[in-house]
Amino acid sequence: MNERRQESYAVRLEAAELARSREYPDHKANGDEQKYAGDKYFMSFTKGLPHDSETGLLHDPLDFVEFRRAIDDGFIDPFSDRVRHGAKYEVDKTTNQIQKVSNPPNDFRQWEAPTAGVVFELQGPDAQAVTMPSAPPLIGVDGEANPELVLEMAEIYELAILRDKPFNAFECGGGDNDINNSIKRLNALPYISNQTGRPRKVDSGSKLNLQTVFRGSSPGVEIGPYLSQFLLIGNTDLNGGGRVGEGKITYGVLQIEQKVPVAKPGTDYMTDIDEYVCVQRGLKRDLEAYEPDPNSKSGRPARRFISTPRDLATYVHYDALYEAYLNACIILLGMKTPFDPGFDHLSGVGVAAASPATRRNAGGFALYGGPHILNLVTEVATRALKAVRFQKFNNHIRLRPEALAARIELLREPSGKDIPPALSRDIGELKKALESNQVNCGQSTLDVIKNGVGNGTHFLPMAFPEGSPMHPAYGAGHATVAGACVTILKAFFDTSAVLGKKDDKVAFKRFENGDTPIAFRAPNIPKDKIVPNQWELDDTKLPVPSEPKQFLTLEGELNKLAANISIGRNMAGVHYFSDYYDSLRMGEEIAIGILEEQALTYSTDPFVLSVPTFDGDVVRIGRR
Repeated sequence: MNERRQESYAVRLEAAELARSREYPDHKANGDEQKYAGDKYFMSFTKGLPHDSETGLLHDPLDFVEFRRAIDDGFIDPFSDRVRHGAKYEVDKTTNQIQKVSNPPNDFRQWEAPTAGVVFELQGPDAQAVTMPSAPPLIGVDGEANPELVLEMAEIYELAILRDKPFNAFECGGGDNDINNSIKRLNALPYISNQTGRPRKVDSGSKLNLQTVFRGSSPGVEIGPYLSQFLLIGNTDLNGGGRVGEGKITYGVLQIEQKVPVAKPGTDYMTDIDEYVCVQRGLKRDLEAYEPDPNSKSGRPARRFISTPRDLATYVHYDALYEAYLNACIILLGMKTPFDPGFDHLSGVGVAAASPATRRNAGGFALYGGPHILNLVTEVATRALKAVRFQKFNNHIRLRPEALAARIELLREPSGKDIPPALSRDIGELKKALESNQVNCGQSTLDVIKNGVGNGTHFLPMAFPEGSPMHPAYGAGHATVAGACVTILKAFFDTSAVLGKKDDKVAFKRFENGDTPIAFRAPNIPKDKIVPNQWELDDTKLPVPSEPKQFLTLEGELNKLAANISIGRNMAGVHYFSDYYDSLRMGEEIAIGILEEQALTYSTDPFVLSVPTFDGDVVRIGRR
């Protein structure tokens, strides 16, 4: 098999070299190459290839052809042997031809794991065995911009506008005019009242409100604070000291706190054509700017608990992908949160173990206990990443929001630029739709972007200097990992547990008389500390406890955690809503497949795991 593939690669390499010797000027090619200059390639991921410095589009359609062929080959070397990287090739403005860069950088951005999706697994579904539906297309069957994609793009723009707003304002009674106006503009789009694709949470009047906007789609995500409790709280120390509300997590004998570096408010990136093209070519960028810690002598940045969308974007920029779910698992184990009643008696640490009447003389550890779930909640992450790579590169190869916004910007002042007719027509429909949701003094989403954070353009202001990662948008790695890891947590722990307080002890527990509901919110930040150059370190600002009207459930907070991490990537500008929605469910499918196969090998002790899905159903796995 490998010999045949290597032979195929050699033949294709020779053909590519012959093709490269011909001249194919930008979107003036004939035959098959012409189609890549129209709707086939301008809605596809091309980051890392040579881009035109004036239009921001792929300069030579054959680069995309070779990129796809390298993906199909499934080997790493073709990406170097025959695919031209934008850091090593540039467009000569005099000849309008691509030439080698005279002094290419030694360090540039690589495409990330384009071959990971063609491997196989010995446990759970193979990467190619799980799938996702098509992403929302640009144009619907009626020839107009697809309403679902219009809403997706509007949501990403609006999140960029609101990047420095406090999360406490994203709740009923938040009272922030900018957030309220964003909601009005989103509600003015037709998809909200006719949701034929991925659903948004809406109120009783079928409208978005402060308690539903940007929240995700699964049960419980709209209840309580915007942030999941697992991004704010901690657990007690080994001797029982400390408080959950301090946000310190005990890892064995170590301890970490749930604070993130404070990225400079109001500092966004990629809002001009030169910087955009550099990023699309795969050139390295500087790190984002952080607020300095006035108390640090070593130059460390200031830190605080996640308080704004920019803070959450910072978290998901550098997290270890399964990090939030491993944290959640450690917190739950430290709280002695009950396991699923279907095998609680086997765990050795659950409710059954706490009662003399039901405590066994033998319990779980490597099987049904803490190490079992700690291993599984991280192990599924690599399976999820391989599966989503197959969807990203081998199936959908969807362009990132930054690139779609750049195409909209291209039509804002198109004079003198050579724009493919298909792009002008179809992106024009999208632009027109985004200009239609005018509210309050006739301001549409694009108007607010242009007059504010877009610096006079329709570019998407990015939270990261390098923009999106070097792989396609759909599906989303963070969301697929979120779906897989959270499904493992929901399988092991009793998801009906509530976050309650009794005798000053806070934990996810089965409800008892005397329990009172509690919820922690992001620390309150005065308005004059949100804007640039006015933030100062204040270590006294801990998560704020409050008594909600209803108990937060473990199921709801785990669903919210998956949504927060996934949509946090949308807040940075690197993903769409459908990337979150469909990837989450694919990750869930991977985790369930692994649990089902493992269950076949447990030949002793009857047990049942009840897994609430992200759609509100329940999957039961076990042996009775």
